[in-house]
Amino acid sequence: MPATDLQGSSTPSHSYSSSFTSFGRSLLSLRRDTPASASAAAAAAAAMPAPGADPELEEFQAHVAAHLADLSAAGGGEEGEEFLSIAWIRRLLEAFILCQEEFHVLVAEARRRGGGAAALPAPAEKLLAEFGERAVKALDVCNAARDGVDQARRWERLAGIAASVLLAPPEGEIHEGQLRRARKALSDLSALLVDDAAAAAGPAGGGVASFLASHRNRSFGRARASPSRVASLASSSSSTHFRSLSWSVSRNWSAARQLQAIGAGLAAPRGSEAMGLAAPAYAMGCLLHLAAWALVAAVPCPDRGGALQQGSHLPSAPPRAAFPWASPLLALQERLAEEGKRKDRRNSCGLLREIHVLEKSAQRLAEVIDAAPVPLTGEREAEVREAAAELAAACAAMKDGLDTLERQVREVFHRIVRSRMEGLDSPMLNAD
Repeated sequence: MPATDLQGSSTPSHSYSSSFTSFGRSLLSLRRDTPASASAAAAAAAAMPAPGADPELEEFQAHVAAHLADLSAAGGGEEGEEFLSIAWIRRLLEAFILCQEEFHVLVAEARRRGGGAAALPAPAEKLLAEFGERAVKALDVCNAARDGVDQARRWERLAGIAASVLLAPPEGEIHEGQLRRARKALSDLSALLVDDAAAAAGPAGGGVASFLASHRNRSFGRARASPSRVASLASSSSSTHFRSLSWSVSRNWSAARQLQAIGAGLAAPRGSEAMGLAAPAYAMGCLLHLAAWALVAAVPCPDRGGALQQGSHLPSAPPRAAFPWASPLLALQERLAEEGKRKDRRNSCGLLREIHVLEKSAQRLAEVIDAAPVPLTGEREAEVREAAAELAAACAAMKDGLDTLERQVREVFHRIVRSRMEGLDSPMLNAD
């Protein structure tokens, strides 16, 4: 994806044509094709317009509440809908895209009713400009997340080699040469995991995290690795990280600092400030921050370890009574923070469910291969094939999902760029 410097972009500015406005109005009544959960329906019901309130603005907040409540209710065991799975992340990004489109329709309608593009009051223009700046900061998160998806794809290829080598002869013996090739692929996979775990820890904790990651990933849990060998691997991994992956963001870029920048100054409007576009703009800021945080937590990103620490980057919590979407938003933030604290996920390169399954399956196959005698006995061979089949299934699930996730991240990136270009004509943005 292109760099985030939009001042020199040659992308033409888009205007709200009649066809876009017609499409946008249809978004105001857009609902998910699948039945809404009970919690989503309750959240939507709680957001019914109050006397004297703008029905369209209240309806927008109800839609945000319904999307967040639906996402919060996910993870109850339905296949493909587990919390922080690829399918769940895609639904979160889809919710952001839908809400962003609806929000821009509200802005366009407000300008139309006011008589022109420059008809909004100065406070409203200021809020829109602030949201635009937050969205631009999220472009780097999209770039880093796309790089993280590409790195996860490299893991899948190496793991797929190890699994396919052992599954290639459906019948017959598994020979020593096949075991050696599988070990080599798993060793290369382990080396990449070490590098990315060190990068995820950030500059402050890189040494310790690299040591722990080396012991966990390089040995895949084998206790016989000597401390001197582990230390050697730790020192070498930090120097090879940027040879294993070329990030599109700068080397000193930090996911934690970027999330702090996105959430900086994001505070709930009070009293009369909450009238007009203030509440929808605040809702979009909170939704943008949640989507960026989930992406950083899910896939490898530089310094994502700091981003997982609860309270290090979160903006002030929205009051639950004032906004119908506050409760499901806070519930999702709590779940993300808890996932980052889990012992089996703490040193992982990503909280994405498919990444976790791949890591565990690769570790199990490595342990089974190390424990197996050569030549393999019938029982040991069946155990190796079973572990290889488990890893192959994890690779298939990741391969099928990463392509769609990457396309979704690109779509969010381009929607933000397009919205930014549409807002460059705002008088507040052009004011000195």
